[in-house]
Amino acid sequence: MTREPYYSDDSGTPPERLPVHVVLDNVRSAFNVGSIFRTADAAGIGCIHLCGITCWPPHPKLEKTSLGAHQYVPWKRHESTEAALLWLRSQGIPVVVLETRPDAQVMGEYRWPSPVALVLGHEVVGVSDEVLELADVFLRIPMFGVKNSLNVASAFAVVAYDIIRVR
Repeated sequence: MTREPYYSDDSGTPPERLPVHVVLDNVRSAFNVGSIFRTADAAGIGCIHLCGITCWPPHPKLEKTSLGAHQYVPWKRHESTEAALLWLRSQGIPVVVLETRPDAQVMGEYRWPSPVALVLGHEVVGVSDEVLELADVFLRIPMFGVKNSLNVASAFAVVAYDIIRVR
């Protein structure tokens, strides 16, 4: 039995996607990658770039948490994050790296360009030094507790809806 895709506006046509590229720099958890796909679909994100050790479809853990969203969000596989970012920059797309750095701009005060590439890093070590060198902007989510970061999939959800808020 085949099932027609469901679109939230019930029109039967795919929604227009935002000119936002999400670049995953060696995100190790397939569950986080699946969750990022699901949020990207909900937020209308244009493309996910899966780099380095980041898994890609088909992958059972990714598919479990994406709940099928990986079938709707365009994605590209890159051997390295640097290669993905160099390609995006050649297209005139600025690179924003989400990192907990003292010199990072605070989300909510940042004016999102369009198009834009948002880089998310490895769950433990963050974004690699080589990738940090390619950033145009560093951005951080304000934190008010003891810990200074969120799970990568949760952080993406917060940032994705900040992007939507200003559109």
